[in-house]
Amino acid sequence: MGIHFLSDELKEIKDHALLRESRTIESAQESRVQINGKTYLSFCSNNYLGLANHQKIKQSAVAAIHQYGWGAGASRLVSGNMTLHQELENKIASFKETEAALLFPTGYMANIGAICSIVSKEDIVIGDKRNHASIIDGCRQSGATFRIYPHNNMGQLASLLQRSSQYRRRLLVTDSVFSMDGDTAPLPEIAALAGQYDAITMVDDAHATGVFGPQGKGLVKQYGLEGKIDIIMGSLSKAVGSIGGFIAGSQHLIDFLRNKARSFIYTTALPPAVCAASLAGLELIQENASLIEKLWANIFYLKRRLSEYTVTIPVESPIIPLIVGSAKDALALSHELYRNGILIPAIRPPTVPKGTSRLRISLMATHSDDDINTLIDTLKITGFLSHKNRGNGNNDEPSPDMG
Repeated sequence: MGIHFLSDELKEIKDHALLRESRTIESAQESRVQINGKTYLSFCSNNYLGLANHQKIKQSAVAAIHQYGWGAGASRLVSGNMTLHQELENKIASFKETEAALLFPTGYMANIGAICSIVSKEDIVIGDKRNHASIIDGCRQSGATFRIYPHNNMGQLASLLQRSSQYRRRLLVTDSVFSMDGDTAPLPEIAALAGQYDAITMVDDAHATGVFGPQGKGLVKQYGLEGKIDIIMGSLSKAVGSIGGFIAGSQHLIDFLRNKARSFIYTTALPPAVCAASLAGLELIQENASLIEKLWANIFYLKRRLSEYTVTIPVESPIIPLIVGSAKDALALSHELYRNGILIPAIRPPTVPKGTSRLRISLMATHSDDDINTLIDTLKITGFLSHKNRGNGNNDEPSPDMG
């Protein structure tokens, strides 16, 4: 049989407007990028604070290369555990206000490693329907019974917890900011239910780290839930401007994962220069409040501009979904924006449910009001936006407690 079937399946994917193709960025990750020698206004990067090309981060990485070389050479438990790995883990623990932290090469590996270490076939793991794919994959691979509750539905979550007393362990896992919808989880209610039913809590704070809470410490910190969430996952590849994932929590948790998490044990450590870049990114976030303030100013401004139009679009974070519907229509809108110099790829199934294909706007602190106005004007040209009746009173400012 061989692999001849692949061409037929690829054709079917293409016929349903679901074929994924990459565009090659020829410049640094900024608000404007180069593709095939042409400049495009980018609204699709998770580089929320614009740190991926920051001078301090680049200088820190270069200095680390000169001192430590590039590759780590082995897994952390063999000979790849270097000074900067330890420094970064200490920095993360301090940043997240936990006893300890453990570094993983990616956020995906952090979620897989933590979930598969904590629960197995004798246990149950319960998650939000819109959790990130890495969470879902971890839940499935763990061997535990896996149950999903409707998005942010606390009544259904309570019902699942009530019916799960026969399991050895109960793990409750949720994103804090949902990566495709941009809305947030009701973490105080989730923490309260977990306490009521003696469940372990795990929060993926990847898209909130560097964005929410004082000094960008995340949504767990913003809600004052320090010490009430057992496992905090985070990413260094988004607002921090680097690469990598981590788990933060108690010293016992981190010691346990160091001995049990396969995605930590059986992989080569991150290059030390990557750790240096992450350390610099975390320092910039804590030292320069204007980065987060500018990001939220952009979020508020886009929310105000969108309120002028008939399409209702929720804005709760730097992630703003433009729901189109069919995959073909989303792809067509993305192509039209691209022809007008704006880069926002279409997000289609299986990343999002069928019928909810979308363009996912990601704002950065480095976007200007003029950049946002250009986006709005171009969406208007495509027909996606149309003005409301001016007498409807749509000039309300967004709530200042969003940031």
